[in-house]
Amino acid sequence: MVPPRPAPRLYLITPPVGDLASFGRALAAALDAGDVAAVLLRLADSDERTLVNRAKAIAAIVQPRDIALLIDGRSDIAIRAGADGAHLSGIEALTAALSALKPDRIAGSGGLRSRHDAMLAAEAGADYAMFGEPDHSGNRPAFDTVLERIAWWAELFQLPCIGYAANLDEVGALAQAGADFIALGDWIWTDAPADSVAAAAGRLAQPV
Repeated sequence: MVPPRPAPRLYLITPPVGDLASFGRALAAALDAGDVAAVLLRLADSDERTLVNRAKAIAAIVQPRDIALLIDGRSDIAIRAGADGAHLSGIEALTAALSALKPDRIAGSGGLRSRHDAMLAAEAGADYAMFGEPDHSGNRPAFDTVLERIAWWAELFQLPCIGYAANLDEVGALAQAGADFIALGDWIWTDAPADSVAAAAGRLAQPV
């Protein structure tokens, strides 16, 4: 028999971070508001030294709470900043980063537009697959498609999957479909992030 999956946990995706002072306070409050497993740090454009310093400052907030810190799209910054790993969008980006990240760091995979992409990511050595996140233009698959993909994955694969929730109402449905982690993106940062995280955690605590 396949052992039951653990209860799903939260995965926070930051906005592009530039102003560390104000965002750091909001992030700390959000992390303390629910059971957060990981933070995906998106960095606002800057020179490499500044990016590393920003990542280190966020790591000082995230990692002491026993929460993993991943850097979006920049395995080099993840390594230099002492982050726990990187999130790569697309098979090409994933495979290019694997040798630098593994075995010591997490290599997460997103931008998976088909079942075939997802299977390729798993075969390549990704540590998780994310479904439903927006692309660079803000477009995402239909939510019914995301739920179908997660249910398919959860039934066939032991590798964890992350379901992207575009709003609070999607959180419970993604968990019920079988997502191991629920990603919360830009919508939680617009107003009272801690309250938004607490509300999402509350949805996960409801019986399925």
